[in-house]
Amino acid sequence: MPTDPAYTSHVYQPGRHDCRTFACGEPALDAWLRDNAADAGRARVTQTFVWVDGAGHDTVVAYYALSAHAIPRTEAPSRIGRGVPDPVPAALIGKLALDQRLHGQGLGEVVLIDALQRIIDAGNQGPTVRAIVVDAATDARRRLYAKLGFVEAPNRPDRMLIRTETVVKALNR
Repeated sequence: MPTDPAYTSHVYQPGRHDCRTFACGEPALDAWLRDNAADAGRARVTQTFVWVDGAGHDTVVAYYALSAHAIPRTEAPSRIGRGVPDPVPAALIGKLALDQRLHGQGLGEVVLIDALQRIIDAGNQGPTVRAIVVDAATDARRRLYAKLGFVEAPNRPDRMLIRTETVVKALNR
């Protein structure tokens, strides 16, 4: 897995991690981190992971949020939905954002790979999922996800999926 030693990832802790200056270019994602991430974690519905400056400043430069999810088989490509329970067990990367000061450096892909690796690691120690789901609201996000093997969900152009097995094979290369 590619990493960047300038940054480290952690479970979000609002008293420790400073997100006041975080600005990814999408105000709704900035606000969600500041206003909702801690509550979602306490409610155990979403776990947020932040990337911070590796020099020990604890200033958030990226984040992603992971949740348990399920997909009706009718909303999954056949290679994902065939032969498994309905609904299909999945993980959702519900939020993924990179501070705009770091855009254009290839770090968005690195943050996404970190999220994928975390999902795979969790499945190796407990319940596993058949698919990983992302909501791709912009063309840039769709391109990023497609580059890593995600495909559009049937009848949902904003939603993309990848079979977990595909991720495991790619990460183990």
